[in-house]
Amino acid sequence: MLIGVPREIKNHEYRVGLTPSGVRELTAVGHQLLVEAGAGQAIGLLDEHYRQAGATIAANAHEVYAKAELIVKVKEPLPEERQLLRQGQTLFTYLHLAPDYEQTRDLVESGAICIAYETVTDSHGSLPLLAPMSEVAGRMSIQAAAHALEKTQGGMGVLIGGVAGVPPASIIIIGGGVVGLNAARMAMGLGADVTVLDKSLGRLKQLDEQFGPRLTTIYATSDAIERAVLKADIVIGAVLLPGAKAPKLIPRALLAEMKTGSVLVDVSIDQGGCFETSRPTTHDKPTYVEQGVIHYCVANMPGAVARTSAFALTNATLPYVLALANKGIKQALKDDKHLLAGLNVCEGKVTYQAVAEAHGYDYVSGESLLN
Repeated sequence: MLIGVPREIKNHEYRVGLTPSGVRELTAVGHQLLVEAGAGQAIGLLDEHYRQAGATIAANAHEVYAKAELIVKVKEPLPEERQLLRQGQTLFTYLHLAPDYEQTRDLVESGAICIAYETVTDSHGSLPLLAPMSEVAGRMSIQAAAHALEKTQGGMGVLIGGVAGVPPASIIIIGGGVVGLNAARMAMGLGADVTVLDKSLGRLKQLDEQFGPRLTTIYATSDAIERAVLKADIVIGAVLLPGAKAPKLIPRALLAEMKTGSVLVDVSIDQGGCFETSRPTTHDKPTYVEQGVIHYCVANMPGAVARTSAFALTNATLPYVLALANKGIKQALKDDKHLLAGLNVCEGKVTYQAVAEAHGYDYVSGESLLN
């Protein structure tokens, strides 16, 4: 199979869909790789490294999209990229379609098969292709919040870990999944006072057993969230409804009662955000202020640590890319119900129920389109 890896063009997005080691694994079993010139250059993965791994270097994205049967990316295709997609082609990347009508419409109209990393499942009920970037984003959320909390950045001027005689910052994490776990780990490592809220008692028990009295766990009722947020110096939004829009857990009215100069970091922004006042930002201008509260809502947080993220992503996606290439797209989807769960759009039909409901499309099961 001819697999294409275009250069990412989203603002400050330096990750790449496959590293040279991933390319080598694919070429070793007979597949052809077409990598856009400069795709990995920003993170030290040079065209020569890809050539040595067996890839051909394409002059531009148009060449990649015109020739490749399978496109492997990192972020959702922007409008100019979506125009290059065609029927008979497969796109494998993060999509986050539920809050994005225009992208959904364009992918439907392209006739392509579109598989979303973030809805691929595994036998444990987890999301294995979302997990590595969730780990990165969870850990980065504390770094970003610590910086935003500095007075020179408009924050309260609080050091996360405090010092002798001065209390540490209060960090509230809403959501105890992969993002929340990694945020908590980083925050506790810096000496913060950390609380995690979640609706799963089982998850709260796991966190309690893992971290003991260093971490406070609270069941996430509306009252509990409100009380926690009002005392917080930092709030991390880490909720996820797979493939669907994130629920709005902090209303605009509550901001007026929060500490002036406190920080909200919305890691759920790819799925529409979990704060009513959230709107996507970029690494160029990562924050804005609403009612005295700093909001950090960068939609591609792991792009800031692109080398680490690119290697972690390839480690997770490579087995699935190999299956798609070795078996053919439809056979691979037939053979693996967990990969099939990643199918969001197929040949003009929406095949993920939460996306169909979000945008008023008829839902069509993926299985019915694979024969």
